[in-house]
Parts: sequence; C-alpha cells; structure tokens
Amino acid sequence: MLNIVLVEPEIPNNTGNIGRLCVGTESKLHLIHPFGFVINDKNLKRSGLDYWGHLDVSEYENVEAWMKNIPDHSRVFLMSSHAEKSYLENDFQDGDWLVFGKESAGLSKEVLGLFENHLTIPMSKLIRSFNIANSVAFVVGEAKRQIGLNNTSSL
Repeated sequence: MLNIVLVEPEIPNNTGNIGRLCVGTESKLHLIHPFGFVINDKNLKRSGLDYWGHLDVSEYENVEAWMKNIPDHSRVFLMSSHAEKSYLENDFQDGDWLVFGKESAGLSKEVLGLFENHLTIPMSKLIRSFNIANSVAFVVGEAKRQIGLNNTSSL
C-alpha cells in the first residue's frame, strides 16, 4: 500500500479524483488541513463518484500531527518542481509516503525542509507544473509498477 499525502489541498475536484485513484490502487489518502473546501463538498464527492465510501482516508490538523504517524522518515518523498531528482530515478517500496503540496503554491519551504527526499516530475519548460491529480497519477503509477501488481488484489 502506498500513502498519498495532500498538504492543504485547495480544489475539491482534484482531491475527489485523487481519492478515486487511491481506491483503484489500494492506496491510503492522508489529508492535511487547512483545506480550500469542506470535506463533504458536492464536487469532492462527484469527482470521487461512489468510490468515496471505499476510500481509506485520514485527516490531520497540521503537518506535525501527520508526521507522528510516519514510522520511517527516510521513506517520505516530497514532490517539488524545484527538486533535481526525477521520480523516475527513485526506488519506491510498499508503504512509501508520496507527498504533494497545494495547487496554488506546492509545498512550503518549511515542509520541504522537514524531509530529505525531494522528487520532481520532468516536464516541458512551457509549463510551471502539472495538475495535482495528474501528478499523483504519474508517481503512483511508477511506484506501483516498481512494487509490482502482485501486491494489488483487484488490479
């Protein structure tokens, strides 16, 4: 199982889409407050369709509260457009934590400073970043490929 972490998500449709991806890949979703929406927002539920009830999700009041649940900080990978190492160069393991920042600004310098493993998604210089739901899909897809589909019973 992978742990997908959204720090201060702002757009309910993205979070709903990521929730649906988590259900489909048997990953756990971790949401860190504050949110830019209410958790029962109709757009959140619509994006997650009827899968939201099957989602393994935890909410945390802040980054510090979330960090108390991480058994091995060396297995936390923060996604940043400023990182030098590509997610395609990383060796993922079952149980890894994949951390994504809010849509408008990414991860803060404070959060980036808490962990050593920073990864980027290669992209054209014509854009600043990918949509967060697409970014999560890229990284989860590669991590699941590396871990092997044998660990996912429904795929």
